[in-house]
Amino acid sequence: MKKPTTRTLLLLSLFAATVSLSFAQSAARLGVINSQDVLERSAEGKRVIARLQEKDKSNQAVITKYDDEIRQLETKIKTQSLTLSEEALYNMNADLQKKQTDRKRVAEDAVRDFQDLQVKLFNKVQSELIPIIEALGKEKGFDIILDLAKSGAVYFNPTVDLTEEVIKRYDASKAAAPAK
Repeated sequence: MKKPTTRTLLLLSLFAATVSLSFAQSAARLGVINSQDVLERSAEGKRVIARLQEKDKSNQAVITKYDDEIRQLETKIKTQSLTLSEEALYNMNADLQKKQTDRKRVAEDAVRDFQDLQVKLFNKVQSELIPIIEALGKEKGFDIILDLAKSGAVYFNPTVDLTEEVIKRYDASKAAAPAK
């Protein structure tokens, strides 16, 4: 068996360096944003959240009104059940069932309407953010930009976090856009 010579070791080292250099040059430049932060901290995101909270509050007020009416009717039935005629008691129970059914339908409709509004508003924000993120990625030379809110990233170098810049540009684009 021959002992490895210095020349062979030098060639192997050179080959290893060349291979690692080619891998380093082909590695994609990666950037990250946190879409949840953009939504919570941008001016438009805050408006979207406020609108959703307003819708939820309105829905809750309607449902609370039904709950109050149902409670009042239940109390009335309990307190007057011994003094009411069978027909009157039957009618009050029928009214109670109708109100409970109406409340259930209103609650289901409210949830569906809220979800529809949420999807519509979030899609609008996303469609406005994508061109900003794409332009920023091209400008900074990134090959890929991941969303931390969806990626499950455990660690990232803060120098590749573009969230602050996206928020600034998004706010600037909304300030420059004419009010609708």
